[in-house]
Amino acid sequence: MNKKFWNWVKDEDGRTLYLDGVIAEETWFGDEVTPKQFKAELLDGTGDITIWINSPGGDVFAASQIYNMLMEYKGEVTVKIDGIAASAASVIAMAGGEVLMSPVSMMMIHNPMTIAFGDAGEMEKAKGMLSEVKESIVNAYELKTGLSRAKLSHLMDAESWFNSKKAVELGFCDGVMFAKENDQASPEEGMIYSQMAVVNSFLNKLPQKTKKTGTDITQLDKRLGLLKPKGGNHNE
Repeated sequence: MNKKFWNWVKDEDGRTLYLDGVIAEETWFGDEVTPKQFKAELLDGTGDITIWINSPGGDVFAASQIYNMLMEYKGEVTVKIDGIAASAASVIAMAGGEVLMSPVSMMMIHNPMTIAFGDAGEMEKAKGMLSEVKESIVNAYELKTGLSRAKLSHLMDAESWFNSKKAVELGFCDGVMFAKENDQASPEEGMIYSQMAVVNSFLNKLPQKTKKTGTDITQLDKRLGLLKPKGGNHNE
């Protein structure tokens, strides 16, 4: 069975689910045991639940199944993001009837990724699969935010990061934790940025220096962590 990445805590305030770290170190695709265990623990009690998320993402199939389980849960589901809800973790966050973010937390959405082997036919199948996975993720974002599918698709293409106020503005989040009521009513403009925008902004400031020194732009990207290594199974 996959290593557990979740933890339930019961106290006088009810039940709290903590999702920390990578969502499933191994894919839930084809896994019947782990989803059943998660669902059994989810249903091992009644009443409202609170979910704290601090995760960089992980297996999109696990995230999708958890999303469905939470959407079907009879009690109220409140999601609180205290660190980061990126990639697949942002999908789970969309299951919250109320989604709250810490003022210092971040949310990130991007296109799903996978590893594929084989000939051109297999590559086309992988491409088609990723397109369908993306559409399913857009379904969850659209249901929560009310944004158009085209807008959501463009945000995913750009690998977009939101601070809490921008997440509220776009509809991914319902409120900012610890903020006063009047601050919630009229939030200041939040910030959104993409990996592409950050890279381009930085590189535009370098051309003269790189020409003089002969520095390889790719090496600069690697040093800054702007080039992501390939890997992971069906990760979003």
